Amino acid sequence: MQWPEKTREIHSHHFDSTIWNDLVFRDDDIVISTYAKSGTTWMQQILAQMMFGGDPELEVAEMSPWLDLRVPPKEIKLPVVEAQTHRRFLKTHLPVDALVYSPKAKYVYIGRDARDVVWSFYNHHVNANQSWYDALNETPGRVGPPIEPPPDDIRQYWRDWMDRDGFPFWSFWDNARSWWEIRELPNILLVHFTTLKNDMPGEMRRIASFLDIKIDESRWDTIVEYCRFDWMKANATKSVPLGGAFWDAGAGVFINKGVNGRWSETLTAEDCEEYEQRAVKKLGADAARWFATGEGPVK
Repeated sequence: MQWPEKTREIHSHHFDSTIWNDLVFRDDDIVISTYAKSGTTWMQQILAQMMFGGDPELEVAEMSPWLDLRVPPKEIKLPVVEAQTHRRFLKTHLPVDALVYSPKAKYVYIGRDARDVVWSFYNHHVNANQSWYDALNETPGRVGPPIEPPPDDIRQYWRDWMDRDGFPFWSFWDNARSWWEIRELPNILLVHFTTLKNDMPGEMRRIASFLDIKIDESRWDTIVEYCRFDWMKANATKSVPLGGAFWDAGAGVFINKGVNGRWSETLTAEDCEEYEQRAVKKLGADAARWFATGEGPVK
């Protein structure tokens, strides 16, 4: 078996990928991966509720840390992760070649149409408060330029993201391509946001089977209820980092709507054709189709 190898580090206002070099993997570790704004928090909630039998009081954001986020620094974060006694389910937004990929762990990668991702990112960014900027920009260790407030025009935000390869965050193409390329490894499962939305109970059972999570059938309806968007939004302080302190409107704005296609009201047919052609060029036709729709050959 040819396992992926780490070939680079990524540092930015958000990232410190070196933390993966020091993590001691356990045999039952789970790693949730996305580009971001693709259903990460949703997947964390799903795994937590399935593993713990449906518990509305779970502090999921604390239980499932974003490992490569550089705040707090790895000297603080790693001991907390090492001290966890439950089955660990860690979160990453890195491409495969910037993390340590372990044969011991199981990986769940969530894909989503990048147009939906950008619209969700804009909501995330435009509602962030000064504490968010201070944490990302002023905490010692930042590499590269600071993150700035977004433009008022979401169309300009889209153009910046397209023209500057994921600006002001990171490359979607690198992330998507790297995870797609390893999709046939035995310890990775690809899940699409749209498929999960259309059949959440069915996808939850598929995920549980892959991760060897034994479902408490007597609690199944409750488990499913606690994973629905309406419930999560109403109880968002449990699943959003710092209980939503980085957003003045509260944790609910972080989870937002969980819907697709909002970009269709803004992007023209020419914009969409440009994006779709680029997706095929960067990812290949099969991957471009899967990220757009969830359809096509995965394994």
